[in-house]
Amino acid sequence: MRVPHSIAAAGLSALLAPLAQAATTVNCTASAGGIAFGIYNPLSAVANASTGTLKVTCNGSGTGSANVTVNVTLSTGLSGSYATRKMFAGVNALNYNIYWSTAYNQIIGDGSGGSFAGSAGPFVVTAGGSNFATGTLYGLIPASQDVAPGAYSDVITVTVTY
Repeated sequence: MRVPHSIAAAGLSALLAPLAQAATTVNCTASAGGIAFGIYNPLSAVANASTGTLKVTCNGSGTGSANVTVNVTLSTGLSGSYATRKMFAGVNALNYNIYWSTAYNQIIGDGSGGSFAGSAGPFVVTAGGSNFATGTLYGLIPASQDVAPGAYSDVITVTVTY
């Protein structure tokens, strides 16, 4: 009778072993470098392009490690639309957008309104350590917009989920 008890005890310990895994808490933050277009010439037939940077840093605490995939979305900005974002100087507006590549065919957004969200990973974050993902934001102002001189700007919110 002792043999079945030994087998049952060994089977029970094998079932409980996966429950004793290490726990890692991950905290991710985003930082973005603005897209500075410089001086826009409304008489130029060439679009004005510039780049910015996006970095998501994930820090681990606890014990062990975790695989992390980060999802990134950008807001519409002050215009309220992904189709045409707008920078403003008072009441004057200048059309522009932010893209995933220099092909300028995928607008960075949240997946709605013709936009595309992004993701990176999975990558490993160890307890007591950190890991990061970086990307380039490609900004483009279409040519030949008849706008008043001014300091045009917009406010974009970066949202990271993981």
